[in-house]
Amino acid sequence: MTRTGTDRRWSAHGIAAALLMLMAVLLMLPAASGPAVAQVNPTTEAVKEEQLMQALDRVTGRVSIPDQKAATLIQVEGQEWRAYHERTLAWIGGIAILGTLAVLAAFYIVRGRIPIEGGLSGRTIVRFRWFERFVHWLTASCFVILALSGLNVAFGKSLLLPLIGPEAFSSFSMAAKYAHNFLSFPFTLGLVLMFFIWALRNIPGRVDIAWFMQGGGIVGNTHPPAGKFNGGQKVLFWLVILVGGAIAASGYILLFPFYGTTIAQMQTAQVIHGLLAVLLIAVILGHIYIGTLGMEGAFGAMGSGQVDLNWARQHHSLWVAEVENQAAEEGRRGVPPSAVPAE
Repeated sequence: MTRTGTDRRWSAHGIAAALLMLMAVLLMLPAASGPAVAQVNPTTEAVKEEQLMQALDRVTGRVSIPDQKAATLIQVEGQEWRAYHERTLAWIGGIAILGTLAVLAAFYIVRGRIPIEGGLSGRTIVRFRWFERFVHWLTASCFVILALSGLNVAFGKSLLLPLIGPEAFSSFSMAAKYAHNFLSFPFTLGLVLMFFIWALRNIPGRVDIAWFMQGGGIVGNTHPPAGKFNGGQKVLFWLVILVGGAIAASGYILLFPFYGTTIAQMQTAQVIHGLLAVLLIAVILGHIYIGTLGMEGAFGAMGSGQVDLNWARQHHSLWVAEVENQAAEEGRRGVPPSAVPAE
């Protein structure tokens, strides 16, 4: 009995040893089916998605329709544009607009409202005729709506959507989109009309250098002489014409896509459109401040078209002298004076 049990144990050990040897031999044999598969270390040897995208200009497929642009599945520049749209533009726009509002608030606290020296005279002088005011308000009202609807594109998803909810935000954004598209035409018309009406009056001269050197009546209490438009207004005029024109041109490229432009060119146009728009909004905020809260008597220029004579002499003395000389000349010729009516 003892020998039989011992024989059985040795047989079991022999079978186990044979199986282990067989497994070792199989592991050392090369794979018989197909080439060897390389081992991949995902942390050191795998190609990252970002590196792959940078190595490729674009990922394309095949389409059966005539427009081969539809075959582009992934465009590398699109990744960069999305980063610009969601982060860069938001930061630049926020800093430019909020920074301007902060500066204006601080300036108002320190400087206060610029008063009319000597108070109201009781006499007014015609500053802008009705057509000039119409062109100004046409351009200004379109710009305000264009600015608000454009800011909704940049900030609406993060600021407005959480406040009003998805349904209201969707309806508002759709209305803003149509307003932004269609009001671009009267805005451009306003820019063209402004150029023809005021371009000659806004050519810089030596008097503008002196105006800036003396702070333009904004910094300090000195009010340097100026014509119908002072140095600051001339800078604003050309910024509106040139920057506004560039905004309009880049906007039309986006409004009418692929008319001689590629996707990359349209992305460049949108970068230019967005950056110039937020910068012009910041500039116009300063213009609105001076024309309303910042300076006594200034709003009448584009409100009724008439300003107090003391205000005009304080801020545009050369222009007042020009108008008075013209009125005196008309009086000598027997023409009833109309430029400086009494009230």
